Amino acid sequence: MTPTEDLRFRLRKLINERIPSGGTETDTNFLDGELDMILGEASSVYVAASYGWTEKAGMLQGDIEKYSAGDEQYTMTSLKDKLDHALKMAAHYAQFEESGQSSYGSAMFKVKPPEVL
Repeated sequence: MTPTEDLRFRLRKLINERIPSGGTETDTNFLDGELDMILGEASSVYVAASYGWTEKAGMLQGDIEKYSAGDEQYTMTSLKDKLDHALKMAAHYAQFEESGQSSYGSAMFKVKPPEVL
């Protein structure tokens, strides 16, 4: 698929990699060139999203999951939960391609009524 600005924007949205207000592409996990490579290797934007989520799963690192300061306690999302989410999103977008739903939309057709005597 040929990468375009619109496809790159759509892919960023699908993989939850929006550029923050006032920010640049360097404020995300993927530079525009990296997204263009993913789009270039994919047959649809949904396949690209599946690739993107798979790469995001590989980027995850373990963080402190729980800590307390005095009487306050904080519990963060575990690495396992983050990984499960990323891989489920990759599988979700891969299903679009497998089921033939490569895009949203509908089909229109015209019916010619029969001639009545």
